[in-house]
Amino acid sequence: MDRDLSRKWDKNASEANGFCYRRRKNSGNNMSHYRGRTATLSASAITSKPAPSGKRALLCCISYKKHKFELKGTIHDMKNMRELLLHQFHFPADSILILAEKESYPSPTRKNIEDGLQWLMKGIKPGDSLLFYFSGHGTRQRGLHGDEIDGFDETICPVDFETNGMILDNYINHTLVRPLIQGVTLHAIFDSCHSGTVLDLHFVYNITTGKWDNNRPPAGDDSKGTTGGKAICISACEDYQLAADTSAFSSDMTGAMTSTFIRAVKGAIMNKRKISYREILDHMHHSLKKDNNVGCVRSGFRRVFQRKILQDPLLSSSEEFDINTEFNL
Repeated sequence: MDRDLSRKWDKNASEANGFCYRRRKNSGNNMSHYRGRTATLSASAITSKPAPSGKRALLCCISYKKHKFELKGTIHDMKNMRELLLHQFHFPADSILILAEKESYPSPTRKNIEDGLQWLMKGIKPGDSLLFYFSGHGTRQRGLHGDEIDGFDETICPVDFETNGMILDNYINHTLVRPLIQGVTLHAIFDSCHSGTVLDLHFVYNITTGKWDNNRPPAGDDSKGTTGGKAICISACEDYQLAADTSAFSSDMTGAMTSTFIRAVKGAIMNKRKISYREILDHMHHSLKKDNNVGCVRSGFRRVFQRKILQDPLLSSSEEFDINTEFNL
């Protein structure tokens, strides 16, 4: 999809009454210094980077360094997720594109993220397994398109969101979900606030009833489905919830959802057994409910400290499936 459509969505969203985002006033923390920052790879280099067949992943981890809303856990999330892909799921190193605030990686600006998403989908073929992982800030804001059951669009926040805007769920769906052809599977993992239905998939698994809830647009619009492929999303929390950073699961500060997800998968692999989507979801819910050492919450753009983690990881999909199915990438 071209970038004009992305900008159109962003313009519409900016004209709505934002629900979570508030620009900081006179804080001295505006992000204008990112304008003109030269990433290790230019945007054109990202889109022209060879896109291997088979397994392919885009990891986007944003710390928002030197700002009051800085996140301490995302850099560790990136390292841990990369290690999981390389050693547990055998992704080739050159099939993983990383956007992060480190000199060896392209900066996670809005343009670079959008170019990275285009790279992830470039030339996909039946049999391909794709992964998009995001660790950073997320928000929700009033929608203008009538395509959300709760009336809100979810967004992710690039490092330069204050100057160049956020990336809306509509854009992410149009770029990652709609082009999925038969035989191609996309897994998306979001460790950010308000990320429950950020991929706008048709079905959301209800852990209480053990059934899939219909998440199609209220008007019955079917335009957010795939073109025959399959999309599965694991989100840190419900659309109305916040996601936490914590040191409860390791010696480093990490995203609570990322840590519990990786621990579930690695635990099964180390015990030489397969793990299902249900087991991963159950493990994350159990671990997060049990933990009392949060640290702080990725609460929009402020640090909120609380004693317990109050988030419920969510599983959504472009189609209903048996969640006792083996999880694999």
